Formats: sequence, structure tokens, C-alpha cells
Amino acid sequence: QALFNLLIPDHTADAFHPPRLSEPGLWDLLLERLLGGLSHWDAEHFLFIAERGYLYEHNCAFFPLYPLSVRAVAEGALWPLQRLLRLRSRLLLSAVLLNSLFSVLAAAALYKLGCVVLQCRRVAFLAAVLFSVSPANVFMAAAYSESMFAFLAFSAMWQLEKGQSWLSGLLFSLASGVRANGLINAGFFLYSRGKCFALQLQVGSGSVRKLPPLWKQLFSVASSAVLMCAGIFLPFALFQYYAYVRFCGPGTGLEQAVPKPLLQLALDKGYRLAAMDGVKPPWCSQRFPVVYSYIQDAYWNVGFLRYFELRQIPNFLLALPVTLLGSWAAWTYIIANPRHCVTLGLERRKGEEEGKPRAGFCCPAVFVYVVHATVLLAFGFFCMHVQVLTRFLGSSSPVLYWFSAHLLQEYEPLLRSEGTDNQTAAPRSEKSLLGKSPGSCGKGTSENPVVRLLLKRRFITPLGKCLLGFFLSYWLLGLILHCNFLPWT
Repeated sequence: QALFNLLIPDHTADAFHPPRLSEPGLWDLLLERLLGGLSHWDAEHFLFIAERGYLYEHNCAFFPLYPLSVRAVAEGALWPLQRLLRLRSRLLLSAVLLNSLFSVLAAAALYKLGCVVLQCRRVAFLAAVLFSVSPANVFMAAAYSESMFAFLAFSAMWQLEKGQSWLSGLLFSLASGVRANGLINAGFFLYSRGKCFALQLQVGSGSVRKLPPLWKQLFSVASSAVLMCAGIFLPFALFQYYAYVRFCGPGTGLEQAVPKPLLQLALDKGYRLAAMDGVKPPWCSQRFPVVYSYIQDAYWNVGFLRYFELRQIPNFLLALPVTLLGSWAAWTYIIANPRHCVTLGLERRKGEEEGKPRAGFCCPAVFVYVVHATVLLAFGFFCMHVQVLTRFLGSSSPVLYWFSAHLLQEYEPLLRSEGTDNQTAAPRSEKSLLGKSPGSCGKGTSENPVVRLLLKRRFITPLGKCLLGFFLSYWLLGLILHCNFLPWT
């Protein structure tokens, strides 16, 4: 990013770019030269919020937990550098360090989640490696909230799979304080409780007497689901209340304390300051005053099919790879498990009764994750600025990585197991290579599949080249676009 930021001049985009109020020193200029490409676009909002709080109305589209964490590290761990670096530079360095840590923790959490859900360490490991080189990693490195959200979301999913409901609820709640799409994670709790209840109703007649009455089961399931979902929605509700008090309350004379360059920016760009001149924004008089939806509508024209314009074709092309990959993953899973999908995974299967569930991407446990990813994909494609789909899905759902790892495991000869495990050592039939038995993989080998790939001298298959090329070249494209404000991004 330092190289591209140096070689390619920035495009003058009509994006949020507040003026720097303090003169940079030598070390500030050096840090800006090295890491400045990671502070563009939405990163400007996060760094501005960490420095000055929610001064402008449209800053409220960015949730507070990440900028609070950045400010805490800048004022705490980086406090000894205050004589060398101004606050803005320390905030940027803090964001880069935090995101590096969260990216590693997110990859580890994704691996642990994959081991539990997929029941196949090889596929889980490949998925974690693909996560580490995914196109979304451009935004995991920049001063964005994606890496923090991915860590919290994947960790919460992992804890829920382990049965740690309350810890999972806490992590999901923190995730909803980082990004708004964290609210959708409440579906994992609802599905988990509904599935447990449905499976209890399907137990054999010999076990019915040992179960509590039906009304007690219903009350227990409903109460726990309501409490958990309320905890997930609480940070969002508190932040909307904070915005209402700040922007809809009586004028506090705040504009008198705002530096003149920031006041001038508000006048030039039409930004609304908190309770400026006592004039309330239009969303304050709504029955449910939610500033987030108002900002998306008024400032960025986000809504159903609003982005479907001819001039946005380059952005749709930019989102095409991740759209096709997500759609392919959902279609593959539906074809492999039609009955399981029709019954919403609520039917007790023979394999579950015998304690031998299928392993791999097409196992029954992946169903709720496929639904989650498909909902996010459809919503992002039809209702959002479509170019954000890569980071939107890449930081929220493990399905893209699981499916890509599944394809490599199934079709790439260099990644197949060769050892003492009979299941994994046996040669695959043509039927398996055509995908008729997806999800099958062994658990007996612990050899690193990436090391196996690097040590082989044979050529990678076309599908393997396609997948690896997609991740690496698309990552490079995203890096260039993000660091240099190219016009159609």
C-alpha cells in the first residue's frame, strides 16, 4: 500500500476528508507516507470519530466500539509516542496495530469454528489460509472495523457451536456495537433454540417421560431466545438513543466550540452538526427515530434497487466474483442437501442418531451459515452499494472460505491426503471428482495441506489456479483501488 500510494496519484473524490488542524512533524509525515493509504474512504470517518467524537450527523453511520478501541490504544499503549506523533498519527498507527491483531485472531477463530462445524481440520485450515489472503483483507488492514467484527462474529459462532450460549451472546452483542449487520446474527440464536426444540419433539417415545412438559420447554426456549436477541440489539438501540439525544436535543452551543475549519467544512459540504442552531434533523420527528437508516437514505442513497444504474456497471463488475462465488456455494449446498434445506434442518437424520454426521462443507451443520451468507449476499446486491460486497461478506460469513477450501480439497490433486487414513488415502472415483459426494473428507491426517502444495512439483489444476488467482489478483486490485481513490470506487 505504501508503494501504490507513492506511485499512483490520488483521485480527488467527493468523499469525507476533514482538514488536519495541527501541523505535522517529521515523524508524522513519515508515518503518513508509510500508512496513509490505509486511512482513505470510511477510515477517515473512524479516525475522525476516534479523535473528535460524533461531530457530524453522518458520522453516526459508523458504530462506536471500534473507534473507542482505537482511541484507547492511542492514549494508552501509544502514549509514550505523544511527543513524536500528533494524535491523528497515533490513531492511525493504533488502528493498523489493532487490525493486525484482530485479523490474526479472526483467522484463528475461523479455524476453530471450521473444526467444530465441518468436522474436518484440513478444510478448516485451508479456509483460514484463504481468509488470510482474501480480497477483504485490504479492509482488514485499513482503519476499518471489518477485522474487529470478523473476530467477534467468528468467535461468537464458535462459542455457540460449543454450547457456550451466554459467552456467545456477549460476543454477538459486542459485534453489533461494531457493525449494523451484527443484528442479523440474532438469527443464529433463534435457529439454535428452534432446532433444539424441534429435535426434542422428535425423540423416541421411550424418552418422552423424561422430558419436561411441552409448555415448560416452549417457555424456556422462548425466554432464552428473547433474552439473547435483546442483548444483541441493545448496543444498536443505545447508540440510536445517544444519537437522538445529541442531534435532537436542545441546542448546547456546541458549534461555538468547534474549530472554524470544521465549521467551514460543514457549511461547504452541507454536513449537519450536533444540535446546530437548535434546528432538529427531519428524522427526529419520526415515530421511531433511527439515525442509521436516515443517513443511509439521505447521504448515500442506499435502498432497494437504487444502485441499479448504467454508470454503476464497473462497480457491479467489481462485485461479480464474490457474487458468483457466494451464489455457487448456496447452489452447491442446496443440490447436495435438498431434503435438509426443505425441512430447514429441523428433521432428525439417521446419521445424527448414530452419532456419525457427515463432514465437510456439505454437512448438515453448515445449513444455517449458508442461509446467513445468502441473506447477506441478496441484501447487499439489491439494497447496498454493491462494491462493498467483498468486505461485507468476507468479514461476516465463513461460507466463502469454507466453500473455496471445499473446492480445493475436492478437485485439487496436490491437496489430497496420502497417508494411513483409509478414507483419505483411497483414490477418489470419477463420481467424487464430479461433485456427487461433496463434503467427504478424512480427519485422520494432520499434515499441513499448504506445505504439501508447495512441496509438490506437479502443476496445479485449472480450478485450483482459478481459485488461488481469484483471491490473490482480486486482493491486489482492491489494494490499488482503496489506496488511491480511483474515481468509480
